Amino acid sequence: MNNSVITNFELEQRTNFMRILGSPGDPAEIALEDLIKDRLKEEATSQAGISLSEEAITEGMTEFAGRANLTLEEFLKALGENGVSPETLRDYTIAGLTWRDYVGSRFLSRARPSEGEIDRAMGRAGTGGVQVLLSEVIIPINQQNVRQVEELAEQISNLDSYAAFSSAATQYSAADSRTNQGHLPWLPLTKLPPQLQGLVLALKPGEITPPLPLQGAVALFQMRGVREVAGAAPRFAAIEYASYYIPGGHSPAAQATARHVASQIDTCDDLYGIAKDQDPAVLDVQSLAPAEIPQDVALELAKLDTGETSAMLTRNNGQTLVLLMMCGRSADLGTGEDDARQGVANALTQQRLEAFSASFVEQLRADAEIVIK
Repeated sequence: MNNSVITNFELEQRTNFMRILGSPGDPAEIALEDLIKDRLKEEATSQAGISLSEEAITEGMTEFAGRANLTLEEFLKALGENGVSPETLRDYTIAGLTWRDYVGSRFLSRARPSEGEIDRAMGRAGTGGVQVLLSEVIIPINQQNVRQVEELAEQISNLDSYAAFSSAATQYSAADSRTNQGHLPWLPLTKLPPQLQGLVLALKPGEITPPLPLQGAVALFQMRGVREVAGAAPRFAAIEYASYYIPGGHSPAAQATARHVASQIDTCDDLYGIAKDQDPAVLDVQSLAPAEIPQDVALELAKLDTGETSAMLTRNNGQTLVLLMMCGRSADLGTGEDDARQGVANALTQQRLEAFSASFVEQLRADAEIVIK
């Protein structure tokens, strides 16, 4: 290919590496495609004079090993036991890091969104707002099953199809959405917790978030679609919600109590009558800025309209069921959350950098002479 060669040894090594990583598809086909792209990228980065220090290479390899919750030494040992040399990981890391630097230096100024584009994505502009179509898996976790849940969540995060994620939601999720294969309805991006907006927006259709720790659970979300709708999406300065605590966790008796209470109330004020003559701690009504709400609560509230309830969450290590009720949302008149805005800006930038990168690699490929023997 041009003036470089991909050896059979390299192809065999990369194939084994892809197999160990569990990459979807045929490992040999993926390996060959990746190596061709790596050669094209190496030629471009070399011409641009981009190189890495040994420290940066080691740091990149260490970070990669950390994704598998291993030290670099442990990861290299595991690779070696499967016939993959340290040089394969090193070459893979160098190719990725140098290309990232190259793409950033060449396209970053063009990839940064304007203030108006950020506003539109966050639903601040009058021209429209972004809605996302997600599927969810919510797995309860306690002191006895921490390791098993972590391993299961990691496996789910690596699934490569909508059907597989839907199956996992039906089988493992504790959320009500499990009866609908984990599918959630279209949600305005602004309804999600601010700390998740950028993460979700950065997903491509079919991609899954890493496992997200919640209080008493682990959550994963798969992107099924993104759309822009006419009219500004509302943003909220404060969200008022009520938490009514029921002993028994997810036991049938506690769930029955939650359903009975929910059938008797139309507004959060009705809960004061339910809680009358009980310990004051049984009812907690709060009005908080979106960024201040616990993430598991914020995720449930995102699915609720005013007056609706949820009995998904627990407290006290799963021993107490939370009947959650949406009391109301106060409109944001312009203050907003800086962290959420920055997260959305970063997500938009990353999306564009990936698009520029893919387009440029295809251009390099079209201009190259590639011979496969």
